[in-house]
Amino acid sequence: MAQKYNPSPYSGVKNSYISSHLHGVSLFTMSETVKYTEDEIRSLDWKEHIRLRPGMYIGKLGDGTAGDDGIYVLVKEILDNSIDEHVMGHGKRIDIRIDDKKVYIRDFGRGIPLGKVIDCVSKINTGGKYDSKAFQKSVGLNGVGTKAVNALSTHFVVQSFRDGKSKRAEFHRGELTVDAPASDSSEPNGTYIEFEPDPSIFKNYRFISDYLREQVKNYTYLNSALTIKYNGESFASRRGLLDLLETKVTAEDALYPVIHAKGEDIEIAFTHTQAYGEEYYSFVNGQYTTQGGTHLQAFREAFVKTIREHFKKDFDATDIRGSISAAISIRVMEPVFESQTKTKLGSADMGPEGPSIKVAVMEFVKKQVDDYLYQNQPVADALLKKILQNERERKDMAGVQKLAKERAKRANLHNKKLRDCRVHLADVKNDDRFDTTLFITEGDSASGSITKSRNPNLQAVFSLRGKPLNCYGLKKKVVYENEEFNLLQHALNIEESMDDLRYNRIVLATDADVDGMHIRLLMMTFFLQFFPDLVRNGHLFILQTPLFRVRNKKETIYCYSEQERRDAIVKLGSKPEITRFKGLGEISPEEFARFIGEDIRLEPVILKEDASIEKILSYYMGKNTPDRQEFIIENLVVEKDEPEIVSLSAEA
Repeated sequence: MAQKYNPSPYSGVKNSYISSHLHGVSLFTMSETVKYTEDEIRSLDWKEHIRLRPGMYIGKLGDGTAGDDGIYVLVKEILDNSIDEHVMGHGKRIDIRIDDKKVYIRDFGRGIPLGKVIDCVSKINTGGKYDSKAFQKSVGLNGVGTKAVNALSTHFVVQSFRDGKSKRAEFHRGELTVDAPASDSSEPNGTYIEFEPDPSIFKNYRFISDYLREQVKNYTYLNSALTIKYNGESFASRRGLLDLLETKVTAEDALYPVIHAKGEDIEIAFTHTQAYGEEYYSFVNGQYTTQGGTHLQAFREAFVKTIREHFKKDFDATDIRGSISAAISIRVMEPVFESQTKTKLGSADMGPEGPSIKVAVMEFVKKQVDDYLYQNQPVADALLKKILQNERERKDMAGVQKLAKERAKRANLHNKKLRDCRVHLADVKNDDRFDTTLFITEGDSASGSITKSRNPNLQAVFSLRGKPLNCYGLKKKVVYENEEFNLLQHALNIEESMDDLRYNRIVLATDADVDGMHIRLLMMTFFLQFFPDLVRNGHLFILQTPLFRVRNKKETIYCYSEQERRDAIVKLGSKPEITRFKGLGEISPEEFARFIGEDIRLEPVILKEDASIEKILSYYMGKNTPDRQEFIIENLVVEKDEPEIVSLSAEA
């Protein structure tokens, strides 16, 4: 007899997840399925469908901690329309302001035709981009984006300025609340959008300025005549991808000057550094395709083929591309993306009657790169030297890697360093994949608390033994020779490629004391030194856990800072009980469950776009330089020692 389904006791576990994926056993029989009659058939209107299935339209929801969370997709969907206007030759400026939770965007394009303002933001499949004559190489072709923003906002305003007239409408969660009549206006043509994401869908969200600045700058790199003002700062670019790459790679880190080539519909830029991994920025019709697609794959293949033919040697592809930092932008007719969020290009051709993307990119790269290398021999020599260096390192590590893999496999049979989860990043296509998490903890006490309180479907725990090695300045060989690092990279499954990463989020969960912060710094050094792509792609986070628990008989408040503690004391009134958590191991599993569940607080590790990894690591992890000593002295804050607070009362 089949078992009956029991909802998981773990927070965040989706009951609809097919249990056969977890246990190899189906928990349902046909006789236990839900009735399927005419009464069960529902027709949802556009806003109900978007609100019921937001992931179909904007990808993952998130709280703004990750750069691809839904709140940034909402901003992007509005900006895409403004960018398309600019591409068609209308408007050279876009103004953006974000105050706390509200977004304001004003472009200076043609403005939505006044009679269609409401339809364009509230009727699916309504827009001006279905006729390719109007928007030849547009980003948004489905007429969905603005409607999704409208449906997922508690407050949404659209106003069009067109030829001396204006039309304004307001909505609440997609429902029209204000339909103002058209009126005279002295404003220049364009469209104004104002919205506030719905907190019932985007729980505890916040906008992180670094993500928005990068989003804005990417638009300007691809549109040389465009200026975007974001919260008072002006951004513009006149040299396209050359400007982009020169902000990503400092002059000291580049092994040779950035090679830049621009054609009618294809633009590339690249150089090599001493960093490990491959770093790419790919764009289609001005859209940042964070997951690449056919155009990026074509570039990677074309670059390898061109270099092999230029130097007349069959180099290994990984040696050619190792340490590359590159950008590619293409413009195609009617692009096809693999999702509504347009993060991965699926198109095979440049247009209905154009060549394949692979052929077009191959021809462009071969001619431009080959010609440049023949005309600039010092650059060709530097590139060849780097390829040969990569080749030597790969061969030197071959034997070490084999032994390290064998050690890791043997260790995994009987060690307890990794408490794995059941679902991994590549296992599923639904929103669960975004929540796959590996907590890296210090010691058995902390890992024990997390292990007991975690969601075993989606959350894994890796326990460090003592302080890890300071790997700054060491070669990657140490990753395989050091047992701790070897087992960690084996757990993450990134020995061969970042594409095989098993968890979407890697979370450093250390105590909020000096030792914990030192371990955190050593682990950040490890990832920045050997796996910088993991940081650049937004996979590394720091777990925020409460420092205090303040409670009385009626209410308990967890506080993450001194200010929150003081506020809690005032709120709870006379003589609340205050507990100071000295380490993660002191927090009970029952309490810990709330800190790593739906209300988890994560701080992303963000690598500033103009930051040099070498400079950062040298400053913080190198020898104790005079600069660092001076910084410590100037920023030293001496505070009175606070007595240990275990369970005591305090006056407000």
